[in-house]
Amino acid sequence: MPPSFRVTGGRPLSGTIRPAGNKNAALPILAATLLADGPCRIDNVPRIRDVETLLALLQHVGAAVQWHGTNTVEVDTSRAEPKSLDPALSKEIRASILLAGPMLARFGRVTLPPPGGDVIGRRRVDTHFLALERLGADVTVGDAYTLEGKLKGADIFLDEPSVTGTENALMAAVRASGTTVLRNAASEPHVQDLARFLVSLGAAIDGIGSNTLTIEGRPALTAAPHTVGPDHIEIGSFIGLAAVTGGAITIDGVRGDDLRSTLLAFERLGVRPRLEGTKLIVDADQERRIRPDLGGHVPKLEDGPWPAFPADLMSIAIVVATQCEGLLLVFEKLFESRLFFVDKLIGMGARIVLCDPHRAVIAGPSALRGQSVESPDIRAGMAMLLAALAAQGDSVIHNIGQIERGYEHIDERLRALGAQIERNDGTMERGKGRT
Repeated sequence: MPPSFRVTGGRPLSGTIRPAGNKNAALPILAATLLADGPCRIDNVPRIRDVETLLALLQHVGAAVQWHGTNTVEVDTSRAEPKSLDPALSKEIRASILLAGPMLARFGRVTLPPPGGDVIGRRRVDTHFLALERLGADVTVGDAYTLEGKLKGADIFLDEPSVTGTENALMAAVRASGTTVLRNAASEPHVQDLARFLVSLGAAIDGIGSNTLTIEGRPALTAAPHTVGPDHIEIGSFIGLAAVTGGAITIDGVRGDDLRSTLLAFERLGVRPRLEGTKLIVDADQERRIRPDLGGHVPKLEDGPWPAFPADLMSIAIVVATQCEGLLLVFEKLFESRLFFVDKLIGMGARIVLCDPHRAVIAGPSALRGQSVESPDIRAGMAMLLAALAAQGDSVIHNIGQIERGYEHIDERLRALGAQIERNDGTMERGKGRT
């Protein structure tokens, strides 16, 4: 029987919780170990399914992988070979495409199957390959993608500020000959974290945190340790968790610069955490009143490329809005299927009108009722978990493997805050399927 969560909601959560390492930083950083000349020790790596799958892909091409404790992994790619990536593993995660840049840079060629990942709309790979073509790669598209060629620095304008497209181009450029200027680059915290890791390996990168990166290629990079930064998406999820349950939660180990747009968005919903150094404190007495625009107009919450509000937090914001007084229009710009989970919230009692694939109007507050629901993707799955914890009565959340792809041991961590949540494994041994 597939695992599920049984949740009894309607109780405030309280306590202190630490965010896991940013999965969207850990994945490209692990891929980038292919560029180093020896073992790299990476700390604060979330022990989740996506990470385990990427490590399995690295092992498939000859890397040695060893865990040291729960969240530290050592990866030695010195004996890696230019093998075609395993199709079954590649299909499991979107991040398999992150091996294109470093494999091409190191071996001069790579064959990879189409990547998998969440079904949240069309997710282009064009940006990746157009950038790698500009660096000198020949790209052949068939049942798999084949790239080969000697890389040379170039002036590249990305056709969209794709996060993984930027990361692939960056990983290729650090080993290309000459200078690369990467324009219209993504600048999310996880892109910055990857860039800092590459610098620790000896790469020369200027403009980290901006939309223009200048890279001086190096013929070789030296192995170095790195600590993955905190997951700002998980932090936003915990803010939402405190808000919908009326709880008081302290999130310990945050980076304030990563949270500006998130805190601004929650403030619009009447949720105002306090930042005290590396601690973010969400008090129990939040107003939870949506602030109208000047003149009393219905406000709009929209996502966009960094530093705008992150698309991965839109599902969380929608659940929070169902518990806030007032009207809110949400505009999800990036993925045309991201909002399709709202029918499950409507079934729980939320008052939401889905205007089109990108826009919805939420009227709150709504009393949510426990239901049996499905996790359609990582972020919507976590949003459904928040809704279940806010609802009266019992809920069962199925397909929780989606949630566990992005949130490490989430049931155990939420129980420590007072949540009544049980993981039903069926015949599965405790611990299997959790990473």
